[in-house]
Amino acid sequence: MVRVASVLSPALWPALLFSGVLLLQGCSLLPKKEAADTGASKVGVVRSADADSNDDSAKDDKKTQADGRRNAFTVDVRGPETERDYLARHLEIQRYRELDDLGVTEVSRLMVAAEANARELLGTLGYFTPTLTLELKETPDSTEAPREVVITVAPGERTKVSTVQIRYAGQIADDPTAEAQRDAIRTGWALRAGEPFTQQAWDDAKTVALRSLTAKRFLTGSVEISRAEIDADRHEARLGVTYQSGPAYKFGPLVLRGVERYDADAARRIARLPTGTDYDQQKLLDAQQRLASSGYYDSVFLTLDTDSGTPLAAPVIAQLREAPLQKVVMGVGFTTDNGPRLSIDHTHNRMPLLGWRAVSRLSLDNDIQSLGTEWNAIPDDRGWRWFAGGEVKSEQSGSYVVDSGRLRGGRNKSSDHIDRSYFLQYDYAHNRGTDAPPSASAVTANWGWTGRYFDDNSAPSRGYGLALELAAGYTLTGEQVPFTRTYARWLGVLPLGRAEDKDARARRSRLQMRLEAGAVSAKDSAQIPSTLMFLTGGDTTVRGYSYKQIGTVRADGKTVAGRYLGVASLEWQRPFVYQDKLTAWESVVFVDAGAVADKPGELKPKVGVGVGARWRSPVGPVQADLAYGVDSKKFRLHFRLGFTF
Repeated sequence: MVRVASVLSPALWPALLFSGVLLLQGCSLLPKKEAADTGASKVGVVRSADADSNDDSAKDDKKTQADGRRNAFTVDVRGPETERDYLARHLEIQRYRELDDLGVTEVSRLMVAAEANARELLGTLGYFTPTLTLELKETPDSTEAPREVVITVAPGERTKVSTVQIRYAGQIADDPTAEAQRDAIRTGWALRAGEPFTQQAWDDAKTVALRSLTAKRFLTGSVEISRAEIDADRHEARLGVTYQSGPAYKFGPLVLRGVERYDADAARRIARLPTGTDYDQQKLLDAQQRLASSGYYDSVFLTLDTDSGTPLAAPVIAQLREAPLQKVVMGVGFTTDNGPRLSIDHTHNRMPLLGWRAVSRLSLDNDIQSLGTEWNAIPDDRGWRWFAGGEVKSEQSGSYVVDSGRLRGGRNKSSDHIDRSYFLQYDYAHNRGTDAPPSASAVTANWGWTGRYFDDNSAPSRGYGLALELAAGYTLTGEQVPFTRTYARWLGVLPLGRAEDKDARARRSRLQMRLEAGAVSAKDSAQIPSTLMFLTGGDTTVRGYSYKQIGTVRADGKTVAGRYLGVASLEWQRPFVYQDKLTAWESVVFVDAGAVADKPGELKPKVGVGVGARWRSPVGPVQADLAYGVDSKKFRLHFRLGFTF
């Protein structure tokens, strides 16, 4: 057995010391020395022997064994779990295991290099004074290899950050208007004094700060100098970084490329780029998203041109690929509310005469059959646009099938967080069935406002949304009387517990709270279309009950739409962690309650309770809930894709 330990022959010390110094200097890890670099720091750079190469070696091992040959040696790393696994993945000696013609002398030489490599790797984790013992054992009876390299690791005390100095060069250094941005970078610095030093944390902290610099005004900012001084004797790391801001940029004119079919001025009005204001990455992304979601373009990419023009009016280049003038999309789907669904959508991006965009849809499922169209003009310079639409529908609503029609027209505006609209609307509803409520029609003037303040509109983990609808109108069937309709919806997501870093925030459980309320005020004799009144129950309202099952119950036991609505829901969402790793799954426990009546004092909530699961799929959150209706005394499965508010 050959043993290579930290105490080696004196004759080898000069060579090893010289090679070790070279390694440490190349990696900026010399104790009590300063190491400067431009861009990312070079402290503890991991060499090319990464996990992928080791995975390939493992595959080669299996292949070698299948061929009846043995590897030259195996590697067994021993020590604390985190450091042991890290070395086992990244040690360069792993790459030479499959060479079956290596002798003891060659393996011993590899072990000498492996010690220096291990020290280098441990340095990236903040351990600069480890104790390493390397042994070479003969294993003639093993089917894998005739020798085993055993590496025992005692990492020692971990180096911690003692001081952090952040400096600035360029225009940001003396610009009084940039003080808030400078303070934000310092406040948001991730690797603070007293925290363990690692190469990854050091690189991440510099990168996050650089993103904060380049996200606003200083697009071409860079790391000018970064320095990590390691005092191995005191186990301290003194960090310093200088950011070169470069010039401050402002949005210049929008330059469109790829425009052939659709009006260029329309693209500028849709984008609503704030020309003349300070560069802001989020505003650029918002303009890009508005163009992409308009339906006129299949792909959109916006960049600020820093090479031409002046920084005070840098052009914004929009690379566009236009969508076809017309297209037809057929789809199939399934919901636990209404079963399987077939839909056909037709889009015309430039209608004859008007030049508006029209989207028409035919949708068929078990309970709802509908045909509708929505027409939208190009927005004006303030973002407001004219719209018109119509729909005919037949659906199961309470105990009856309701045939209805709707026409509307007005103006709306969608901004980053807020949607606004005001419009006139005509409604007609005919209830089919014995003793069904009478048919009714009405015209209303409507105002709507929706605000979304979530951290992620597609899968929120915190924030809230609020929607308000107000309408005043006249009934057109029977006695013509005025009435008003009010509806409000609120949803809030509240993280529980404290979190100090991003990973901890993602692991936190959350409470999701939802409230709905609605009221129609009119004379008791007023014949109001049932489509303007309220029913509830289903996947997105009160789980444990079928779609629109909860309403006003008449004396004969029939359920019809009512004038007052109240819904409340409380849901506990808990991310699922497996082997200390955050997964794409979450568990939920919830309780829903909802009531509909013709008078506020008659509201009697029906309750649903249950459990469920959430999966963050590539196409959006998938939600599955098993709910028990306390009033119906039945279990019901609810399944849906995506989140909308």
